Amino acid sequence: MNDFTSELSAFSQNFNRRLTELFSFSPHAEKRVAEAMYYSLSNGGKRLRPFLVTATAALFDIPAEKSFITAAALECLHTYSLIHDDLPAMDNDELRRGKPTCHKKFDEATAILAGDGLLTYAFELLSGPLNPFPADIKCNLCNLLANAAGAFDGMVAGQMLDLLTEKTTSTDDPQYIINHIEEMKTGRLLRFACEAGAVLGRASAQERQALIGYARKIGVAFQITDDILDVRGNSELMGKTLGKDALQGKLTFVSLYGLEQAEQIAAGLIAQACQELSPFRQKAKKLTSLAEFILKRQN
Repeated sequence: MNDFTSELSAFSQNFNRRLTELFSFSPHAEKRVAEAMYYSLSNGGKRLRPFLVTATAALFDIPAEKSFITAAALECLHTYSLIHDDLPAMDNDELRRGKPTCHKKFDEATAILAGDGLLTYAFELLSGPLNPFPADIKCNLCNLLANAAGAFDGMVAGQMLDLLTEKTTSTDDPQYIINHIEEMKTGRLLRFACEAGAVLGRASAQERQALIGYARKIGVAFQITDDILDVRGNSELMGKTLGKDALQGKLTFVSLYGLEQAEQIAAGLIAQACQELSPFRQKAKKLTSLAEFILKRQN
């Protein structure tokens, strides 16, 4: 285990411990939905998005203690998207991170409600008293996250386009489509993670733009490595069923470019992402290490 992997693991463990502070359970029957929410939220994961929030905020000397609620809100929203993505009407997955998906552990209706609950809780956390930042920053974060997750050019729109491409075997411009899906479905939450740190730190326009550029490049590289791992990854390490993209006839970076070229594209993007961080010099070391980790990850 290298130094960055150890650091990310330590961050994840601490983040997971702190998540317990955000949940209380009713003694009555309705607690089932909160239990489903917590089951999925606490189900491991690398916590890359919360790490990005914390690391980008640290560029502006914001301590991890202060950025935790913003990071947790993002992870709530991200987990909602995974719960819904796993549903029979979407990707119909039975495993998530090596454990039964929410609708398999509970039931489909509870999983839908758990996703809804996490989505709304994200904005409760961002706007509420647990978030230690002033009202203007809270408002900015809420608007930014709503836009990133939404149905116009955010994650929901990306999911819709992804579903539509499963139903057709031809498209006039597959390169545009695959990049557009990634930008909205995967890239927008990664961009929020980086941009949120800039908002928390009241970054300059130049600093914020550098972080957006970094986020866009690691976002595409992240999706490419996901597509590669679906072809030749280890299902035990991945904790989910692999090979589904090809079976479903999905448009992916691998189906479009092939494995070798997809790897080359990802490597070039990671190099460009690291260059975007030049305004921050040595303070961006964690972000550089994370970019390199994305390229080499095995799950």
